[in-house]
Amino acid sequence: LAPKVLRHEEFEEGCKASCNGPYDGKWSKTMVGYGPEDNHFVAELTYNYGIGDYRLGNDFLGITLVSSRAVSNAKKMGWPLKEVTTGVFETEAPGGYKFYLEDKEQLKQDPVLKVTLGVSDLQKSVSYWSDLLGMKIYEKDEEKQRAVLGYADNQCKLELKAVGGAVDHGTAFGRIAFSCAKEELPNIEALMKKENQKILTPLVSLDTPGKATVQVIILADPDGHEICFVGDEAFRDLSKVDPNGDKLLDDAMAADNSDKWFAAQKMKKASA
Repeated sequence: LAPKVLRHEEFEEGCKASCNGPYDGKWSKTMVGYGPEDNHFVAELTYNYGIGDYRLGNDFLGITLVSSRAVSNAKKMGWPLKEVTTGVFETEAPGGYKFYLEDKEQLKQDPVLKVTLGVSDLQKSVSYWSDLLGMKIYEKDEEKQRAVLGYADNQCKLELKAVGGAVDHGTAFGRIAFSCAKEELPNIEALMKKENQKILTPLVSLDTPGKATVQVIILADPDGHEICFVGDEAFRDLSKVDPNGDKLLDDAMAADNSDKWFAAQKMKKASA
């Protein structure tokens, strides 16, 4: 799909804000995107050493990219594609995560068009994201039970789609994150307390070895989707593109001999 490794970080113990899920062992995160985190949508890929696979639920329904290059790359590599509507192809990343590729010229600002989350009650979720979190409603289709929201016209959008029942988060524990002015974080926390909304992690500082310490608050929407707001000032320092990101990732993968170790012991990595 041609995004780049923007930075890679290793951690010896679990994150106190559960960034790597409910696991307390060694883990890493790799930020991948089409440009700097300041002005692009970026995927944070977390890897828990010793965990072999995760059970997926119906909470994360996919990422949509506008990129004819991604479509042609997938075809060249023989990656399975299924045309779901004219010019839109569904594909699956390792681990089962869905991607939808629109066969159009890549958007200049960011080819990532939207992230789609499953919800159990569309109106309730739209109200939460728009009334409480301040997102603008760009589209709402009652018949198809979907809505598209966002914070800015030129940013990746959030699509909410009803799944016809309860939302199952499986064991993968993803979240969506936004940066905002640091002084806004206590206001967000106070609002959620006032409205009796769930706060998973009250305002806390998170350390990254050798890099900036950031402040975050983590919320949960009506279906338990995790939402992280991070202080922008420190985040801009933390999120600088690391020219050694690729090498750090390659070195970490080379050093991770867990697959060989488990095979030698005639054991499988744990399933989460």
